[in-house]
Amino acid sequence: MQQGAEAVHSANKNVLVIMSGLSFDTDLSFIMPRPVHLSFTGKLVFELHWYSFSDGNSWSTNNSNDNCGQVLNRIRNNGGFLLNQGFPLFLSEFGIDERGGNVNNDRYFGCLTGWAAENDVDWSLWALTGTYYLRQGVVGLNEYYGVLDSDWISVRNSSFLQKISLLQSTLQGPGPRTDAYNLVFHPLTGLCLVCSLKDTTMLTLGPCNSSEPWSYTKKTLRIEDQPLCLQSNGPENRVTMSRTDCSIWQTISASRMHLASTTSNNNPLCLDVDATNNILANPCKCLSKDSSCQPMSQWFKIINATRPLKSSKLYKQLENLSPKSDML
Repeated sequence: MQQGAEAVHSANKNVLVIMSGLSFDTDLSFIMPRPVHLSFTGKLVFELHWYSFSDGNSWSTNNSNDNCGQVLNRIRNNGGFLLNQGFPLFLSEFGIDERGGNVNNDRYFGCLTGWAAENDVDWSLWALTGTYYLRQGVVGLNEYYGVLDSDWISVRNSSFLQKISLLQSTLQGPGPRTDAYNLVFHPLTGLCLVCSLKDTTMLTLGPCNSSEPWSYTKKTLRIEDQPLCLQSNGPENRVTMSRTDCSIWQTISASRMHLASTTSNNNPLCLDVDATNNILANPCKCLSKDSSCQPMSQWFKIINATRPLKSSKLYKQLENLSPKSDML
């Protein structure tokens, strides 16, 4: 592999060199005890593939939180550790059957997008194509993992595009920047926690670039530079923004994607979403063991970002310079 990397570099010193893993590019763990030594620096990228079937049928037979935690440990051991060493890690293949209805895919995709947003990884999706000229002896065979439908014009599944919308822009790194803040990302929908336009004390889901800048410190969720914090109001009630009563919110479950606040009776209530995208506090579900229930409505990921939000002064200045730009 090192010889191949050197050969690419010798052929063109201006291109990135992408190094793949073993086992259908799911495993880079061999690099941990034997780091790569090359004659060049600053242009080496490692890549991983990650599909639901990379983990067999574990997504349908195990508890979603337990399995997500186990799979994320595998991802960390098989390649995620490179991020901590300062290397770019490129998720070069992932995707789902966009017809929907597959339990494996639904659970896997929420776990993946939460991880991808948290780590701000670059990625390449399988696939854009709607059909193939000829595949497996079939003319015009459908590619159900394709973003485009069989007519190559329509989008196969518009909700899928919403789910990856946050991932389509870098959240940190080079480019326009503001002070670091948090977003509260909901992987099931691809939306983020935002204040309602009708009543700013209420919360709903909305486009992540329209979110307020959140701050998660001392286990409280606050809107930065405002005296407002997130308050639980008991089971099956909407959470609200309060000036005085700040609830303590902790990440629980193996997936680390349940945000829970404890009641006076020591019962955990988790952030949840109703059918109209209102944010509630409900009894936490599917925390472990049960493989049949679906926890994804309660999956939230607190992520770091430095990109200007639409509400920020810097974003508005940039928007005036480039009306068609979309920073997040």
